[in-house]
Amino acid sequence: MPAEMLSPDVDRSRLHPVAPRLAPMFCLALLTMSCALASFALACATPFAAFAVVAAAMLPLRPALLVVTGAWLVNQSIGFGVLHYPVDGSTLVWGFVIGAAALAATAASSAVLRTLPQGRTPLMLASTLAVAYATYEFVLFAATPLLGGESAFTAAIVMRLGVLSAVWLAGLVAACEIVCLVAPFRRKTTSA
Repeated sequence: MPAEMLSPDVDRSRLHPVAPRLAPMFCLALLTMSCALASFALACATPFAAFAVVAAAMLPLRPALLVVTGAWLVNQSIGFGVLHYPVDGSTLVWGFVIGAAALAATAASSAVLRTLPQGRTPLMLASTLAVAYATYEFVLFAATPLLGGESAFTAAIVMRLGVLSAVWLAGLVAACEIVCLVAPFRRKTTSA
């Protein structure tokens, strides 16, 4: 049995679209491009919980946190630089709260994936998304006594954003699976 199969970081990983040495760069590219698309399309409804699950499923905790931080920076850059979010204290603090919530969701995702058994990847990713989304929303809601915005936490809004995160997670996993399918053909054509 190869030694890398015994490594806890490789063993717990649920997504393997590229070689492990390329996974951090692939994950960063996938999530920053996805975050840019989501930021333009959804503005403040960027599905950071889905991004957290993908990062945690592909990478050990520290690189996953760095990748999610990169995605958050893209989101904030687009928000303030292109979408012209107001530059005031409340908006800036909400930006940092969103970043903290995304990192908390990533840490929660990593913890969940470490405890769940291998196999049944769709079920494991769905379970992880539930925990990541709850963590993300909890951190955001915890900031409302200081920053306001309680009205954004109705059951309908939270449910709609949860479904949106699930759709994004499915799309990101599909993108990883497509890369898995295409990668063997690339290796064969380059070695011939």
